[in-house]
Amino acid sequence: MSRIAALILLLTCLFGQAGSSVAAVRLMSDTRSVSLAPHVLVLEDPTGTMSLADAQRRAGEFKPSGVRDDTAINFGYSSSAWWLRIDLAAEPGAPRDWLLDVAFPTLDSVEFFGPGGERLATGDRLPFTARPLLHRNFVFPVHLDENGVGSAWLRIVSEGTLTVPLRLWGHAAFWQDSLVSYAMLSVYFGMLLALALYNLLLWLSLRDVNYLSYVMFAISMAVGQLSLNGLGNQFLWPGWPAWGNLAFSGGFAATGLFGALFTRGFLETRRNLPRLDGAIIGLAGLFAVCAVAPLLVPYRLAAILTSLTGVTFSVVAVAAGLRCWRAGQPGARIFLLAWTALLVGVVVVGLRNLNLLPTTFFSFYAIQIGSAIEMVLLSFALAERINDLQREKDAARSEALTTRQELIATLQRSETDLERRVAARTAELEALNARLRENERQLQALAHTDPLTGLANRLLLDARLEQSMQHARRSHGQIALLMVDLDEFKSINDSRGHAIGDEVLRATAERLRAAVREVDTVARVGGDEFVVVLTALGGASDAERLAEKLVEEIREPMRVLGMPIECSASVGVALFGGGELTSAELMRRADLAMYAAKEAGRNCYRMFA
Repeated sequence: MSRIAALILLLTCLFGQAGSSVAAVRLMSDTRSVSLAPHVLVLEDPTGTMSLADAQRRAGEFKPSGVRDDTAINFGYSSSAWWLRIDLAAEPGAPRDWLLDVAFPTLDSVEFFGPGGERLATGDRLPFTARPLLHRNFVFPVHLDENGVGSAWLRIVSEGTLTVPLRLWGHAAFWQDSLVSYAMLSVYFGMLLALALYNLLLWLSLRDVNYLSYVMFAISMAVGQLSLNGLGNQFLWPGWPAWGNLAFSGGFAATGLFGALFTRGFLETRRNLPRLDGAIIGLAGLFAVCAVAPLLVPYRLAAILTSLTGVTFSVVAVAAGLRCWRAGQPGARIFLLAWTALLVGVVVVGLRNLNLLPTTFFSFYAIQIGSAIEMVLLSFALAERINDLQREKDAARSEALTTRQELIATLQRSETDLERRVAARTAELEALNARLRENERQLQALAHTDPLTGLANRLLLDARLEQSMQHARRSHGQIALLMVDLDEFKSINDSRGHAIGDEVLRATAERLRAAVREVDTVARVGGDEFVVVLTALGGASDAERLAEKLVEEIREPMRVLGMPIECSASVGVALFGGGELTSAELMRRADLAMYAAKEAGRNCYRMFA
């Protein structure tokens, strides 16, 4: 290119081409970045059929964007294709390689035509790997020729809100700024995750549905924000562009749904604000429709409906919080502040999406800013709710205690009056109760014990024997039944008298009781017949050792009423280790073994074979 031609092109870029009054972007050696919105020329293509060549032929029809400050271009919800032209002019010492950042990751289609004839296409309908640079935004490399002048063209189409934040970056400045933005977003989503997990634990502990609504609200908010910031497309669903295209609208619709449910539950609008409660239920239903609407109707219609519903719900929720605050409801004050912060952000973004507010840093990041404030304040609101409930519980407990004390005082006065009237009757009743208790004790003893020896009688023996046999069946254990009969007791009773005989029986009972364990049972079943039930045996040898011990213990001479008495016993042993054997049969076997001991000469024991 000749110097004259280059000079003409440079002057054209500096002072604008025909049909426009926008100066070209001047790039200097110290330029780190520059907002392109004031320098952009735009042309609407309602049919969406215009090619680059068509756009270049109609260069005179391009008009300035109308943006005069560092904000984004916003076409609202538009079905047209929009062409953008940026004229660039770099000074001799300025770099020739730059990066064009389109910082709105929810755009459906972005086509870039570079000064050197490059053509690159991306958008949230394409896989993440199709992007020229792997970044959460749409970033295109811009290469200027050695003369430093040229024009970059963009063709943008989107069914959602068509916002186009444009900035030209130097390479080093761009990556430095990206590190900061990624770090800030990481902190934001980390806080969102921490609060969601914390409230999930509270829900698992308290089972209060408000905490579950809050958790779902936070998760839905995270989905919408991840789509809005481009992090979801980059890290969570890079190969699923169909979901990436729906996540923005669906995520924020679900956020509104669970936000409405949380508002209804936290403020208890069904009880406190029945009129507004109906409106909140209706808006929650409308949010649910918005969440699934992109699957049934055009995306643009669903997105517009979501924005309008979000703005409406913002007003209703703030009104509900304000009325509950005025009514003194616990937690309503912080709730109102928290939701006001978030809902102001929702209103700002909704109005920006409808192109009723300019796209500035605040209007672009209003939801992130508002939700960060809301998350912190709402955590305090939930904590205050717990504290208020605890205070109400303490107050109720204190009131109950006061009522109880008053009741006690009344009862004490009544008791004093009653004491004067029933004093005589009380003494009579106490005496009667004492006699009844003594009679009951005596009846209990007579029913289960032998009156002479104090051992278990036949009734108690049968019950314990049956219980021991059932336990042996279940545990596969073994028990033993020992039948003990005193030898020649009749002669002692006849020759020495019944008093001596009774004492011999008592002494024998004491020796038997001392020889066995606490868990075993000793019973008297006849005149001079005793039965011992041994439980939890280790084997037949344990029963044999005890039988031999009992024979030896009874053989020891005893003094009864000052007279020496010698006595012996015959012991029959029967074992039980399970099966269908009855207690009566076990008794019969022990009795047969006892008679075998007597036939063997008495003063010994025999095992039933």
